[in-house]
Amino acid sequence: MRQQTLQRLTILGATGSIGLSTLDVVARHPERFEIFALTAHGRVDELAQLCLKYCPRFAVVASAGDAARLNEELTAAGCFTKVMSGAAALAEVAAHEEVDTVMAAIVGAAGLAPTLAAVRAGKRVLLANKEALVMAGDLFMAEVRRAGATLLPIDSEHNAIFQSLPADYAGSLPGSGVRRILLTASGGPFRTTPLEQLARVTPEQACAHPNWVMGRKISVDSATMMNKGLEVIEAHWLFNAPAEKIEVVIHPQSVIHSLVEYVDGSVLAQLGNPDMRTPIAHALAYPERIEAGVSALDLFAVGQMTFEPPDGQRFPCLPLAYHALRAAGSAPTLLNAANEMAVAAFLAGRLPFLRIAEIIAAVLERIPVSSLPDLAAVMAADAEARHMAEALIHAE
Repeated sequence: MRQQTLQRLTILGATGSIGLSTLDVVARHPERFEIFALTAHGRVDELAQLCLKYCPRFAVVASAGDAARLNEELTAAGCFTKVMSGAAALAEVAAHEEVDTVMAAIVGAAGLAPTLAAVRAGKRVLLANKEALVMAGDLFMAEVRRAGATLLPIDSEHNAIFQSLPADYAGSLPGSGVRRILLTASGGPFRTTPLEQLARVTPEQACAHPNWVMGRKISVDSATMMNKGLEVIEAHWLFNAPAEKIEVVIHPQSVIHSLVEYVDGSVLAQLGNPDMRTPIAHALAYPERIEAGVSALDLFAVGQMTFEPPDGQRFPCLPLAYHALRAAGSAPTLLNAANEMAVAAFLAGRLPFLRIAEIIAAVLERIPVSSLPDLAAVMAADAEARHMAEALIHAE
């Protein structure tokens, strides 16, 4: 029997839901995976416990102060993980020559630079940070091709599409036999809430997703359906599909994770319980299959599956995302930055729920679309949108 070579893994965003689910899958297969580096923004105590359990070579946090505290905790416990801090350290552990695979699970724009560093180093990148493609899709995919990196999608929808596409899919819908891509959406916690009640939505209500356990920011994005809008843009770049070939379908049961429709009338779908360990395990072991700790899908318990079109009045963020995708250039970057600022303000009690979409629309209307030839241009557009969004929020 062939001896299994250990796959060395860096997890960017180890203390988040995706990071913890990745570690759960990894722990089930110690003969296959070795944790090389773990990173977290500021959850020092949580990261310390993970370091004590998995003994990574490196741990990275955002600030020097947090690094000193983490190092003190680990040293006192007899753990010799090297602790570093800052953006340069994130890029270093993502691109390190001894790393095979990088789980890119940092939420938001902060994940772009280290994920891009992993791509440029030719790593096997498991992409859970959709914002990297939303902000800099053209630049990002050009670097994937130039460096020969392997890019595997972790979002349950994009992983489902990946599994449902032809095995020899060459990155273009024309000539592949594929007619369109169908992205499923749960509809979030407010799918049937009377519209007049949405003005009074609280952060706690918006974060109470009916099917998935997620972080607060992505939970709000699901409630506004901006998350699905960002996924439409991500699908465009991952599968080289134009906006008109990507359709969103609300499927409240979250059992069908997405579908691919072929020109002969066939529709292929990937089904499973709503558990992120399934796409994580698929990408970690691809092209093999490994046990993920996910319970088997019981179709009799599901009973029925329903589908409905998204309501643009209830979910105005979704048409805003389609608009940004069609506008191209810096528009998706502006969309993402404005959304991050608006969601943060909502979670902090500074902005009503319904104003999230209005702030995003105002930023898109006021800032002209420009080209993004390099990362500096991407970050400049991101900064401009954040500045304008904050000014609009402050004026509330």
